[in-house]
Amino acid sequence: REQLNRSAMGQRLAPIVFQPPLSTYDNQTWRHGRREVKLHWIQTGRSHRMPAHFISTHGAHFTLLFSHGNAEDLGLIRASFADLAADLHVNVLLYEYRGYGLHRGDFPQESAVYEDIESAFKYARDTLKIPWQRVIAWGRSIGTAPSMHLASRTAVRGLILQSPMMSIFRIPFRLRFTLPGDRFCNIDKVRDVCCPALVIHGTQDEIVPCWHGHKMFQAIDKRVPGCDAFIIKGADHNNLETQAEPIFNGRLRAFLQGLKDAEPSEKLVSQAESSRI
Repeated sequence: REQLNRSAMGQRLAPIVFQPPLSTYDNQTWRHGRREVKLHWIQTGRSHRMPAHFISTHGAHFTLLFSHGNAEDLGLIRASFADLAADLHVNVLLYEYRGYGLHRGDFPQESAVYEDIESAFKYARDTLKIPWQRVIAWGRSIGTAPSMHLASRTAVRGLILQSPMMSIFRIPFRLRFTLPGDRFCNIDKVRDVCCPALVIHGTQDEIVPCWHGHKMFQAIDKRVPGCDAFIIKGADHNNLETQAEPIFNGRLRAFLQGLKDAEPSEKLVSQAESSRI
């Protein structure tokens, strides 16, 4: 009975974990300064397609595959990522979770979010012809879960975890083990991650305590060389980027440059050869 109660608790977490806003964008081409960015419609495993923005930068080496937080959609994040793409000289692929923005479907669930990032990755690889060696999975808050899922199932060149949780149950409870019914168990997927990671967290995060970021970094750093932690003193959960200015983009740039300068490890190449996506 206790196990069933915990499983039911996990199901009831969905409305808390996912808080999609009313859509902040439409299906028209979006204009940002002189740039025009159209919506891409990505085929998923379901009958409906998933909206995405591909913000391209001429001559860019890396593409950031970004998974957003729980209370935002493409319309709320695309301007800042267009600016970031220009500043870091990267491409950015932004995709939408089921039930968010213009992505039709039932209320979002954990399994659907994982399907969505796999569809986005396959679109980058198969349609945009971006090799895995140039894909960086970046997740923010709840978006760290699909990013961890992707990196545990296939090779990507790097991983950026911004305000990551070890798991949902571990946010209010400092648990040593994963309980039945827990959700977004990032810590359990570390064993299958083979790429270097940059973990970013604010010391005053009021949603996901900073010790989650420390634990995630320690776990990945034990397995994979080239990892880094960027802990921002005084930064909270929702305003971390602005609170970390002017060095936020600089730390991202340094991480990307390190990946570009280094050869992928044998373990990462082996993961690419045995990809599950």
